[in-house]
Amino acid sequence: LSTANSYITQDRAATHGDAEDNFAQIGAAWSWWLNDRLSAPISAYDVAMMMVLFKMARAKGNHGNSENPIDGCGYFAIAGEIGSEDG
Repeated sequence: LSTANSYITQDRAATHGDAEDNFAQIGAAWSWWLNDRLSAPISAYDVAMMMVLFKMARAKGNHGNSENPIDGCGYFAIAGEIGSEDG
């Protein structure tokens, strides 16, 4: 637990900014994505796309961290694979 505390209060805060602000941005992005999806189960495709939005919200708070756009590309690729399997 002390390691987790260190990550969320020091490492993550320094990298991504205030957690509450970042989570609010992520929540707004996910709400937008889910706006017309709440009447159906959340699919694997939805999760992959929401992870892209998660990384975009993280990137908004820290332009210098290359992890976010790189991870975002990976999630987009996964969404593409899942989408092509579904359709």
